Amino acid sequence: MKNKQFAVIGLGRFGMSMIKELSNLGYEVLAIDRDEDKINDATDIATHAVIADILDEHALKSLGIKNFDVAIISIGENIQNNILTTILLKEMGVAKIVSKARNALHGKVLEKIGTDLVIYPERDMAKKLARSLVSKNILEQIDLSTDYSIMELVAPKNFVNKKLLDLDMREKLKVTILAIRRNDDIIIAPQPQKIILKDDVLVVIGKNDHLVKLSEMDL
Repeated sequence: MKNKQFAVIGLGRFGMSMIKELSNLGYEVLAIDRDEDKINDATDIATHAVIADILDEHALKSLGIKNFDVAIISIGENIQNNILTTILLKEMGVAKIVSKARNALHGKVLEKIGTDLVIYPERDMAKKLARSLVSKNILEQIDLSTDYSIMELVAPKNFVNKKLLDLDMREKLKVTILAIRRNDDIIIAPQPQKIILKDDVLVVIGKNDHLVKLSEMDL
């Protein structure tokens, strides 16, 4: 199976970060922007970096944009160009389109025109930072819906050296442990007799208010 190919359109801070991360993961990345200086910055990072008018259908077709597995539209400041580029790529038949939204209304418009995935980098980063500030043991949280999430957190002190069976987290805390990350190992669906050790990282699913209570437990 061939590696996925990504096109990143718009090389602001988010776009450049995406290029770096995808390239570090070993994927082919095409970087597109109309700003020559930004393209020069991306030349040594992306597989290909091209100066192009993002609203020029002929230019995008000449780059073979519709053959890419994922197109990431990271145009942030100009909402109109963001939306028009999304429409253009949709009409060209790009397999999957990811668009960056500045606010909820912008996101709704992107969803209406068929964007496969709408992302809110600033909002999501603010949420992640806020969570890390209010609870020092939260490592990561993935929102599944408005009510449910998966949280990765360091095991609280009063969990250490205890069996999952004794903690009875489903009954007492209304959450479920999906996995335990222990050093370089990961224990999927741990058995009730599994003992939690110091520095274990718990991967837990549950309602957000229950996860908050868990995250506030003493380290």
